Amino acid sequence: MTQIKLAKCKVDQLVSICDKHGNQPGELINILHEAQEAFGYLPREVQEIIARQLNIPVSKVYGVVTFYSFFSMEPKGEHPISVCMGTACYVRGAEKVLDEFKRVLNINVGETTPDGKFSLSSLRCVGACGLAPVVLIGEKVYGRVVPGDVEKILQEFQ
Repeated sequence: MTQIKLAKCKVDQLVSICDKHGNQPGELINILHEAQEAFGYLPREVQEIIARQLNIPVSKVYGVVTFYSFFSMEPKGEHPISVCMGTACYVRGAEKVLDEFKRVLNINVGETTPDGKFSLSSLRCVGACGLAPVVLIGEKVYGRVVPGDVEKILQEFQ
């Protein structure tokens, strides 16, 4: 097993999250959500501790983390940007909006700006098809986004 490098207080916080859910394997997704909220992402060490607490294989935890696009094994930027690429958004120009974010931020999907301020991802559908194309920055939703809106949107976070 890999040596855990997390500070003891972080390990204790993670154990507390698992305990709160009764260390039940059926609570894995809820535990992962809380752990990601606490840590910002789910590195291997976090997954190993959760697996140990729930008495399940690390491969099961890893399988859930990699299956759901919400979970991330890489640190996200202070302001995570997600561009919806569902059918309605795609048809209405989401790809051009995503390309503009990539150009302005000088990063690709899955990357974080060197200053750690922004990370960029794409999603399948956020369920706001009437506002297509949709961009999420953190919890804030931007609808009917066109490439020309990108720089103005980013200025809100400067």
